[in-house]
Amino acid sequence: MTRLRNKTALITGGTSGIGLETARQFISEGARVAVTGTNPATIEKARAVLGDDVLYIRADAGNVASQKEIADQIAAKFGKLDILFVNAGVAEFRTMDQWDEAAFDRSVSVNVKGPFFLVQALLPVFSNKASIVLNTSVNAHIGMPNSSLYALTKSALLSLSKTLSGELLGRGIRVNAVSPGPVETPLHEKFGLDDAGKKAMADSIVAQIPLGRFGHVAEIAKAVVFLASDEASFTVGAELIIDGGMITL
Repeated sequence: MTRLRNKTALITGGTSGIGLETARQFISEGARVAVTGTNPATIEKARAVLGDDVLYIRADAGNVASQKEIADQIAAKFGKLDILFVNAGVAEFRTMDQWDEAAFDRSVSVNVKGPFFLVQALLPVFSNKASIVLNTSVNAHIGMPNSSLYALTKSALLSLSKTLSGELLGRGIRVNAVSPGPVETPLHEKFGLDDAGKKAMADSIVAQIPLGRFGHVAEIAKAVVFLASDEASFTVGAELIIDGGMITL
């Protein structure tokens, strides 16, 4: 299919998980794609999947100066940007008494501050008729224990999807959000659990999902493709919840 033919797209955190699969689907739909990542090894693994025609940008998602550098590289490579998928993020789950200021600041920087200033830096580059999709989370809606800071940051990003929709529509920029439930991604490998701990965690999560399984990255990516495409030209400020019924059933 060619729903994104002649469009240029940037995916933050596009070297693994949801971001990588979305980049793959964007390319298959005809888009020219740039992805950001932080780990050189992961970037090279993504190159093996996506090929050499993709622009790979190594950048810190929580650093404000890096967001301007990303925008400069996009302008130099593409001249304009039609699609932004803000996907880079960190997910740390701790009890309330375990948080310190440094960890707090890191989560807020990557999940909120970086995306805010990336959108700002890209304003001169966006086409008139562009699409921004923010990757939020069902945690913005539910009171899951130990998710206080993650939920806070994702709630902020979801709020931003609403306010930016009103502010940027006059520039021809649509803003929408996807809110995935639990999805099988490499993110879950970063929780520091042994095999038994991972299984126990997975079993407890699946028990909360009416469909009885984790989501797949392809299912999230397909939703992002829709919101990024002209098929969603009348969709503004919307949130697409993709959670297997977790918060609705």
